[in-house]
Amino acid sequence: SFLLKLSEKLNACLFFHFIQVLKPLDVKTKFYNAETDEVFLEAQIQNITTSPMFMEKVSLEPSMMYNVAELNTVDTAGKSESTFGARTYLQPMDTRQYLYCLKPKKELAEKAGVIKGVTVIGKLDIVWKTNLGERGRLQTSQLQRMAPGYGDVRLSLETIPDTVNLEEPFDITCKITNCSERTMDLILEMCNTNSIHWCGVSGRQLGKLHPSSSLHLALTLLSSVQGLQSVSGLRLTDTFLKRTYEYDDIAQVCVVSSEVKQ
Repeated sequence: SFLLKLSEKLNACLFFHFIQVLKPLDVKTKFYNAETDEVFLEAQIQNITTSPMFMEKVSLEPSMMYNVAELNTVDTAGKSESTFGARTYLQPMDTRQYLYCLKPKKELAEKAGVIKGVTVIGKLDIVWKTNLGERGRLQTSQLQRMAPGYGDVRLSLETIPDTVNLEEPFDITCKITNCSERTMDLILEMCNTNSIHWCGVSGRQLGKLHPSSSLHLALTLLSSVQGLQSVSGLRLTDTFLKRTYEYDDIAQVCVVSSEVKQ
């Protein structure tokens, strides 16, 4: 009799434990590192219960390095509305995607050596209600991304037109950042490709660039071929170490004839 009662209690405890750890939501995350220091987070949330859920709140609490902007609303007639509609019910086995953009805080934006190594992004906070009115909450552990490998020198595009005229010069702005822990003395070379032709003198001295420092370059080029063309052919040489860094497929630009653009 004693052993039977003990067995029943153990079974009840095991059943209770099973109910406690059963999770109602399945959460998957993906990170996308932009050409700038922005990081995009896609969170896929699936209702794995047999009942509908009312999603009361899904937010991202960023780490102390970042500010976050939610990309889950649209402006309609001056009002901000959820992309999921007024009633944010999640049906059984349905999945919903939430998108967030994280930007480094202003005081860290120029510190490339600091921000490139940051892997901790923040944590998701999810609050829901069941069809019986019961409230639930799930907070993830700190989400981590794979830190992007910029190498010693990072070249990113700040401005470029979407569409340009065939065989007509257009301007772009590049940002060069020293991601190493040593000072560099840089020379810029511009190499023409079959479709992209750089305007200006190649072999230009850019001078010394200290660790975590950046400089902006205004460059001019033109395309001799129509269609979607890749901006390529920039070379940076560090005269201290005699090391050359090559930058191809920096960006793409749509080239049309002047008649088409007009």
